[in-house]
Amino acid sequence: MDRPTVIIGIHGLANKPPVDEKTRWWRAAISEGLARNEGFHDAEFDFEFVYWADLRYDAPLSGADLVEPYEPCGGVGPLPSHGDAPSTTVQDVLATVYEGIDRIEGATGITLVDDLILEHRFDDLWHYHAETSFARQVRGRLIERLRMFRDRRILLAAHSMGSVIAYDVLRSLERDDPGLRVEHLVTVGSPLGLAKVKLKAEEEFGDLRVPANVASWTNLADGKDVVAVTGDLRPDYGGHGAVEVVDVRVVNAYRRPDGEANHHKSYGYMRTPEFSRIARRFTQPVPAAPSHRERRPAPAHGRGLVPAQVV
Repeated sequence: MDRPTVIIGIHGLANKPPVDEKTRWWRAAISEGLARNEGFHDAEFDFEFVYWADLRYDAPLSGADLVEPYEPCGGVGPLPSHGDAPSTTVQDVLATVYEGIDRIEGATGITLVDDLILEHRFDDLWHYHAETSFARQVRGRLIERLRMFRDRRILLAAHSMGSVIAYDVLRSLERDDPGLRVEHLVTVGSPLGLAKVKLKAEEEFGDLRVPANVASWTNLADGKDVVAVTGDLRPDYGGHGAVEVVDVRVVNAYRRPDGEANHHKSYGYMRTPEFSRIARRFTQPVPAAPSHRERRPAPAHGRGLVPAQVV
């Protein structure tokens, strides 16, 4: 019998609503995606959430400060997928510019541009790299949750700065707890391609590659997400054995109640068709193959950068 599954999420940058509310909203976004994109209504799945905003902020967001709550996306039917994404965005142009900066910073070890970005736009990530005690506490929370569910099949969904924490934790566990495995790592809106982040990881772990304790790694990024400005991760993070990063362009359709778009928002990523497909196949047993008489031709792949079965 297959081991039971669990989806473990970890949030990203900036202050958050209270932990119970944030956990409920992530679960709601995943459930919404499963219903709309996969036709899987009233989905039941085990979900755990790693919350660390209280280590940086005195009080959670509430009232007028809570400008980006979870709300179901309007309309019916599947949400926009990578086939609906524009072929070129402003972020693609910026990614090309940053590629040149990245080469210079990587070669010299001088990361003035990244330092400016991290300190003024990604303040929490700057502190994570600058304050050892904070980094140790944040990592400790994820390590504790992974160990709690080590006997399960784990899908680890890591958003934004959470993807940096997840990567660092998984690489450290290669050494400290080699028996612990994550079946599928899904990074969304990830800054792992920033030169400063890569240099820090190389300094600590010696190289950049897929963690040895991960069986699959999918990276989802909206082309308009400023945090994912560096583009694909596969060119920077080498494979481990047969496991390589699979980069997939998605459409993060989240909008605030006032209508303003936020292409980085976690709820938008959690309900993309690409994440829904991963979650459905992870949480639901694969049905037995039909008999010869019942077997029908498989449908052709739809539009997209990556065939459905590999994400």
